[in-house]
Amino acid sequence: MADVKITVKPNGPLRVECPEGAISLVDAEGNPYNLAGKTAFSLCRCGGSTNKPFCDGTHSKIGFQAAEAAVKKVVEEEQLPPKTTL
Repeated sequence: MADVKITVKPNGPLRVECPEGAISLVDAEGNPYNLAGKTAFSLCRCGGSTNKPFCDGTHSKIGFQAAEAAVKKVVEEEQLPPKTTL
């Protein structure tokens, strides 16, 4: 499988990087977007782009604020109370 990297940009788009032809992007009706020749593109997260689903930089004009940090998986043992021995 080809390497696909999606980076959440701070208060900005989702940046998609992949070898040409390694990923397809389709609309809600299943129609493909033309990604020919593209090895990277940015997807809008703010909802303000006039070129959806692609980013056009509107996020910086409207002051879009987003949560970017990945949430760490909590290990089950960390969720359990300490064991007591009698």
